[in-house]
Amino acid sequence: MPNLDDIMKMAQDAQAELQRAQDKLDTVEVEGASGGGLVKIRATAKGRILGVEIDDSLMVASEKSMLEDLVAAALNDARAKADIASGIEMQKVTAALPMPPGFKMPF
Repeated sequence: MPNLDDIMKMAQDAQAELQRAQDKLDTVEVEGASGGGLVKIRATAKGRILGVEIDDSLMVASEKSMLEDLVAAALNDARAKADIASGIEMQKVTAALPMPPGFKMPF
């Protein structure tokens, strides 16, 4: 059975590994799209928006509300993909951590 110092060291190592994984999430990119690719949003797995691309055909004043809807849909698509990418990255990290059976991480 590990002593308290060993357990504390394992907890610190796990915390450091989780922090590295969180930092990596800001380098993983996803792309959300809507309107058949007319609106595209690039984001990190942490949810930071990197860029917005809008097809020129949508730049018409009469299409303003449709464009707004497409931007919102693309943002939601990017957010969903960011959540998936984040989950995959965090699962990679937690799978390698020495945790007691049945222990659940708080995220």
